Amino acid sequence: QVQLVESGGGLVQPGGSLRLSCAASGGIFRLFAMDWYRQAPGKQRVLVAGITRGSNTNYADSVKGRFTISRDNAKKMVYLQMNSLNPEDTAVYYCNVRSSSFWGQGTQVTVSS
Repeated sequence: QVQLVESGGGLVQPGGSLRLSCAASGGIFRLFAMDWYRQAPGKQRVLVAGITRGSNTNYADSVKGRFTISRDNAKKMVYLQMNSLNPEDTAVYYCNVRSSSFWGQGTQVTVSS
């Protein structure tokens, strides 16, 4: 019933920035806690950042101070602003309704010179 679509990925040089977006439909978005995950080839999918329905946030240590998660309930959107990117950030990034099986298809982020 819930659909999620990620966008905004692409190729960026080390030190650059990208802003990812996740568009939600089919649910009462304002009641959902939302998370961003990422998965590199051959690696486990790991939590990057989370935001509650009250807009409290949490971050993985690896991205703290560089990434910012935010939400716009009126637009049913979740964002991930990524700054100071490095090659270790290369992965497919997914959004998720917390504690659910609702995932988007992912958006590829490649950090390379």
